[in-house]
Amino acid sequence: MSNSMATPQLSNQTASQPTATQQPIVFFDGECVMCNGFVDLLLKVDPLGTILIAPLQGQTARQYLPPLPLDREAWSIYYQDERGLYNQSDAFIQVCKRLGGVWSIFTAIGLIPRPIRDLIYRLIARNRYRLFGRRDTCRVPNKSEQARFLP
Repeated sequence: MSNSMATPQLSNQTASQPTATQQPIVFFDGECVMCNGFVDLLLKVDPLGTILIAPLQGQTARQYLPPLPLDREAWSIYYQDERGLYNQSDAFIQVCKRLGGVWSIFTAIGLIPRPIRDLIYRLIARNRYRLFGRRDTCRVPNKSEQARFLP
């Protein structure tokens, strides 16, 4: 499974891409209710904190990610680890791979051709605010979560 990207187009390990992170990071839309639900799940299933979390609206995202599209509905989850930067369905697959255990089952999604799985991903992403809602502000981590969240 390659980690080439779709929307925005990036190639792995380009000169403009930052070096890989020491600890994996999930970048999410901090105002998206569905995305926050995914973060809640991640906090529960990764209690040791092997994966850090950062909002797409934050300073860490500006440091590690390419400029985001102006159309917020086109935003994607991103996952950065020692191997590179992933988005859309590849990001989800890599997170499940990192979590291991029962979550490894979801890596089977990678058997579906990327254009098809990313089409489904984009369909959900474009409608996430209508289907699940939108917060007025980014999530503020509680005291027990603060060590997991990057600015």
